[in-house]
Amino acid sequence: MAWKRKISGSILGVIGFMLSPLSWWNDAVVNLPLALIFASAVGVFYRPVAKQGSVAFDTAVVLGYWLTNILGFVLLHKGARKVLSETDLKYSRRAFLKDIAISLIYTGVIVVLIKMGVLKPIQNYFAKN
Repeated sequence: MAWKRKISGSILGVIGFMLSPLSWWNDAVVNLPLALIFASAVGVFYRPVAKQGSVAFDTAVVLGYWLTNILGFVLLHKGARKVLSETDLKYSRRAFLKDIAISLIYTGVIVVLIKMGVLKPIQNYFAKN
């Protein structure tokens, strides 16, 4: 049954790579849209998030972006371990802390983009100025 482990590990690895910030294109195509969708979904339940420039919107986008990066790294590591090892190994605390540190660096870049006004609520992209 090693082939099942390798196939499932490959699928996890590909999904993890798509969510992780390891490629130059995935932030614009995958993570940022997911973060904006996350912030918009939060805005449905918590109205201050729906206002561009609000602290709540900024926080929701950063949290959504950070969660996609962390999930991406975790899935990438789990997938790689499944493919490369003969048995399933536990995801170590050190690997998790490393994933969080890398994601925090990338999140800092997203905070700068929000403060510059590049990222805003979806409805504000289509609003007439």
